[in-house]
Amino acid sequence: MRSISAQPDSISFDADCRRCERLAEFLDAVRLEHPTYYARPVPPFGDRDARLLIVGLAPGMHGANASGRPFTGDHAGILLYRSLYDFGFASQPESVARDDTLVLRNCRITNAVKCLPPQNKPLPREIQCCNEFLKHELSTLRPGTVILALGRIAHDAVLRALDKRGKEFVFGHAAEHALGQGLTLLDSYHCSRYNTQTRRLTEDMFRTVVARARTLLDSE
Repeated sequence: MRSISAQPDSISFDADCRRCERLAEFLDAVRLEHPTYYARPVPPFGDRDARLLIVGLAPGMHGANASGRPFTGDHAGILLYRSLYDFGFASQPESVARDDTLVLRNCRITNAVKCLPPQNKPLPREIQCCNEFLKHELSTLRPGTVILALGRIAHDAVLRALDKRGKEFVFGHAAEHALGQGLTLLDSYHCSRYNTQTRRLTEDMFRTVVARARTLLDSE
């Protein structure tokens, strides 16, 4: 199975994007307060031709916003990368830094919103603005691809990008949706610190969803 550590492409990502004034100004302020932080739009990470695309919400303040890699440096990444490793999607169980040796195998991680939002809460217009990048990214997927949405915002962003009606694809943990064109959408509660500490999402619950993605891909 081919695996690469891909760089962002010019279609699905803009490293200099300042389309959302609130987010751009917030990142400017964060950069002043934390000069060592990445504090820019965070690029997708992983295999360009992956058949598992994981869509998160947005970079976390002290995670992806600091490191420059999705789910790297914060609590949410612990469960995510350990599960990806256990099911053969990652070369190691931890994502330590943007320049470590981690390689994703047949897997790519992106976010519905590429910039850190205040209080981790993007506004609807910001989600909509960033949806253009996700739409380009989804347009490159091959039939047989599984999209794993982490949380309702990611779920809704995927549907918007594919011009699907939300009421026909209701979000629910472990829900599975046939989107047409050979694409399958899997839902999971977001692997955030809040969800895991409150036990809304347990490790077994999350691993079950990743295992299902593995089964779907292996059946092709």
